[in-house]
Amino acid sequence: MSTTPKILVTSAAGKTGFQVALQLREKDVPVRAFVRRQDARADRLAAAGAEVFIGNQYALTDLRRAMNGVQRAYQCAPTAPNGLHFNATFSAAAYEARLEHVVSLGQWLSSVDHPSLFTREVYISDILIGMRAEMSVTIVNPGWFADNYLMGIDMAAHLGLLAMPLGDGTVKKNAPPSNEDIARVAVAALMDPAAHAGRTYRPTGPVLMSPNEIASAMGRALGRKVTYRDISDRMMLKALRAVPPSNYSEAAVSQLAIYAEEYRRGAFAVNAPTEAVATIGGQAPELFEAIVRRTVAARPDLARSGLRSLTALGVFAKMLVTRPPDLERMAADRDFVQLKTPRLCQDDPSWRKSHSPDPENTPREAA
Repeated sequence: MSTTPKILVTSAAGKTGFQVALQLREKDVPVRAFVRRQDARADRLAAAGAEVFIGNQYALTDLRRAMNGVQRAYQCAPTAPNGLHFNATFSAAAYEARLEHVVSLGQWLSSVDHPSLFTREVYISDILIGMRAEMSVTIVNPGWFADNYLMGIDMAAHLGLLAMPLGDGTVKKNAPPSNEDIARVAVAALMDPAAHAGRTYRPTGPVLMSPNEIASAMGRALGRKVTYRDISDRMMLKALRAVPPSNYSEAAVSQLAIYAEEYRRGAFAVNAPTEAVATIGGQAPELFEAIVRRTVAARPDLARSGLRSLTALGVFAKMLVTRPPDLERMAADRDFVQLKTPRLCQDDPSWRKSHSPDPENTPREAA
């Protein structure tokens, strides 16, 4: 029986929260899994032995109840326009509950004057969560998730095309981490706060990859040739509007064009890859191809057929005729706070200084 106290996992049905909760249960750690609704993921968490707590993460009353009897927590703000509200509410509840340690999912791009409102909110949230001196905090700052490429896996499977606005297909720009590997780093910090208090870790995949290499790995996993095609941000937004992924709100989609620009400028390649997954998470990080193969194995609908190819062509045609969202109007309608002189990461001296290699977590050269 584990001697680790009960841990609250927020966004426990999400990409990393789900994996954090399952990995903690594999180690026999008592878990309270905060979810929005009772669904298949909540059922799986319960089957793993987690205590499922259904509530509203934006409600202080619910967070107070969720923190009753726990001493540590994984804080994962939803990808939503109210992320700062959630983090402020979480911080208030953690203060009242006198939590001893929190692992917070941050963002590699986090900077004070970033063009993305969501990213600036992460920067402020990191300050808020660290304001209570009696509570230790570990920040986990992943960059561009491996999961992000999988938004295009249906078109890759049925049309042999990976169409994303990632720039030159030959330039190595990202070392994509799996959700599972990000969770491994978070779990290690939750299990041993004394060893990880005050630290910031950046989990990555094992090697830097170019978009062409991403497409080739996807093709090997799918058993067909997949070609990368650089598209405009406008086309990406049309595609997301035509077939919106269920885990992205319209407001979140509005931020993706900014993140794609950061990708093209090489922000996710800075000081990557790292050894965080191996040294903190305890095992070598997963290769991107292995991540795709796991996805393919879980999705029989990715198997090629004439009907599925025709359906994919129909989706592609729908994408072409869909009007792109008006990002300026969207920001105005939601009253997004605008800065007079925003700065992308690598144009910000403080970001460059704070994101220099950590001597205890030095990046190694890509193979």
